[in-house]
Amino acid sequence: MAKFTDKITSRVQKFIEEQKVFFVATAAKTGRINLSPKGMDSFRVINDKTVQWLSVTGSGNETAAHLLNDNRITIMFCAFEGAPNIVRIYGKASEIKPSDANWNEVYSQFKPIPGARQVFNIDIESVQTSCGMSIPFYEYTGERNQLNDWAEDKGEEGIQEYWKDRNQTSIDGLPTNILKN
Repeated sequence: MAKFTDKITSRVQKFIEEQKVFFVATAAKTGRINLSPKGMDSFRVINDKTVQWLSVTGSGNETAAHLLNDNRITIMFCAFEGAPNIVRIYGKASEIKPSDANWNEVYSQFKPIPGARQVFNIDIESVQTSCGMSIPFYEYTGERNQLNDWAEDKGEEGIQEYWKDRNQTSIDGLPTNILKN
């Protein structure tokens, strides 16, 4: 049976901190729903009502475009090891970019990752826990380094060019404002 609270409990925070993968879902008022797997030690519980996710440069920038249109976001964690469990965080998100005045303070919460593009700050509206008994077991064997290697090879200038060429609009043509202050 699913249970809702209006904040992250210490039990839920411990579960979140043990997970190696999570999923982010957003949607604009029209167009496609985006659901993406994430990892790379890029999620932080700031307090019981706020979490942050560090987004790195990728093939698209759907989350940013969707949040400019409708700032709803859902984050989901599920146990692939140990006791079954699913946690969903529902909230409203805002974007913090490297060009923003508070970037250094916010980014300092994370281990530096090449190609860091933005941090999404999520104000929690509700947290749902459910059993997760249908989720299979998977064994974590390590992180992939290809994205970090790609970003390091590109360098800062190359990343900026990539944002210009590939991260300015969503797949539905919505602006991401990645290059605007």
